Amino acid sequence: MTVTVRPGAARLQSRKGLASAPAPLEGGEADLPGPVDYAGFLQVTLPQQEKAVASHRLGDERVWLKKAGPRHGMARYRAMALLAGLFRLEVLKPVPNPGGEAAIAIEARRLRQLAGAGLRVPQVLAQQNDGLLISDLGESGRNTVVLQERLEQAAAGGPAALVAAWREGLDAIALAHARGCYLSQAFDRNLVMCPDGVIGYIDFEDDPGETLGLDECQARDWLSYLHSTAMLVHAAAPQQAGAHWHEVLADAGETVRERLLQAARNMRWLRQLPKSRRWGRDTQRVRAAASLLARWYSLNGQVFAAPTRY
Repeated sequence: MTVTVRPGAARLQSRKGLASAPAPLEGGEADLPGPVDYAGFLQVTLPQQEKAVASHRLGDERVWLKKAGPRHGMARYRAMALLAGLFRLEVLKPVPNPGGEAAIAIEARRLRQLAGAGLRVPQVLAQQNDGLLISDLGESGRNTVVLQERLEQAAAGGPAALVAAWREGLDAIALAHARGCYLSQAFDRNLVMCPDGVIGYIDFEDDPGETLGLDECQARDWLSYLHSTAMLVHAAAPQQAGAHWHEVLADAGETVRERLLQAARNMRWLRQLPKSRRWGRDTQRVRAAASLLARWYSLNGQVFAAPTRY
């Protein structure tokens, strides 16, 4: 089958990690004279696509095309490695995104693994060395909602609404872990609420399991989610959120809980980071996450105990 693409068929989406974000499409759609030939569409469209990630319409279906990009520089990872050594936290060890064809292969493999575990992830429709075509998590013309946006909207409704939405993210991570899996960058921007109310998972260009054990990968998921949401939670409902945190983590593996306790101990001094926004949003997120961990674990009189060695 020959697949042709009308000019302007692709809506380009450059924000990393929003492979199923509900942004509107721009331009037209691909001509589909017969059954969808995903591999053919990928082969034809990939050379025409300029951005790393683009949304396309194939008839009534929305798909996402990811193309191999340049390899990522390592300078930023050296800083993370330094912090991991300083805090004695294996879970903070950097997991470099290799970029290029390696990142395409990793994402395709991880999507298939997670789908095999029954988790809601985009379907791999077609793959070649330098590109990947995946499905959208929306359905019947209804879009997904990125959890980051859902949390921000919920915060406007008050602490109870925020904590309820935040708990949905906790439960989604717990579900993946209960099935023996781990995510990659479990930030709120990489969790999406599907139209049927199920949370899906996106963005798997790196694989922490290549350098970390399963318990470390899962602890890293919890810390990633906390880091991305800590500012909202700390400002609105730290005590209520802490109750949910402990309730969900009661079912986590013992080693995972120990590693989170270790993180709380080793990160407690980060509560003293400057409050001023001129130090950047990441600094504020780290400060809020450290404050929450210290508060939640000190309730049990544990944070200031002697560190456990692994």
